[in-house]
Amino acid sequence: MSRKGSSMDADLQKVFGKPIPVLSEAVVGHDASPALARALELRSFLALTEEQVARVRDRVHADMDPDRDMGELSADKLRFDAQWLEAALDARDGYRAALGELLRTMPPLDQRARRVRTTQLRATATLPPSAAPAPPRAGAARAPGP
Repeated sequence: MSRKGSSMDADLQKVFGKPIPVLSEAVVGHDASPALARALELRSFLALTEEQVARVRDRVHADMDPDRDMGELSADKLRFDAQWLEAALDARDGYRAALGELLRTMPPLDQRARRVRTTQLRATATLPPSAAPAPPRAGAARAPGP
């Protein structure tokens, strides 16, 4: 997992109810739901991609610095940086959309706790009907033999 933050960390904390370091520890300890594991995986991809966007942006800004020698400017290099930036921004947008969709489909914390409790009660209180009919006189005492 990426150690850097992402632009969606606040959303993750709101949905899962805990700070990112605590959520990350839960995933490492295998105490996490599949949704949390997926969300943190997407978060790490998003954080990495946002770091790439920042690197390209900073490189372009440095290349365009007004104090820099005009002879060092390269249209090819700037075109390549523009393509790189476009790819990084597309990836960032894709990860943000995927993570946003996952977080939108998560029920609120109070509903998750209530639904789990209700599901457990139903599972223990409802028994399926017997597949085979009981034999006649099931449980009746045997008549004494000859």
